[in-house]
Amino acid sequence: MNEEKLINILLVEDDEVDIMNVQRAFRKNNINNPLFIARNGLEALEMLRGDKIPKPHVIILDINMPKMNGLEFLQEMRSDENLKRISVFVMTTSNEDSDKINAYNLNVAGYILKPLSFEKFISSMSTLNSYWKLCERPSL
Repeated sequence: MNEEKLINILLVEDDEVDIMNVQRAFRKNNINNPLFIARNGLEALEMLRGDKIPKPHVIILDINMPKMNGLEFLQEMRSDENLKRISVFVMTTSNEDSDKINAYNLNVAGYILKPLSFEKFISSMSTLNSYWKLCERPSL
């Protein structure tokens, strides 16, 4: 029996509409991976360094957030020996070249620009899910 391993996903997003869109896109694509939500970078670091959630395999990260933005979060995360290998996909409204360059310099796996139409967003989540399923990942 080939049991599919679930991929724990942390969504770091402060916009409630975007959070609901991710949840809807997951349901529409039958993505049953556990989805945990942090509303800013500080909350995400607290969750990652604590023991209240399982360590995520993938992080979907917004750039423009209060308290600690996505790039500050990425810098902190990449400097942490226990967190630096987690795959991160940026999903943001920021179309600034400097944000894209900084994100890729911090080893993000992808950069998705919002707003997408809901249909394109669903397609993006489906593509990411297919990618996650194909990736060989070590046990955490």
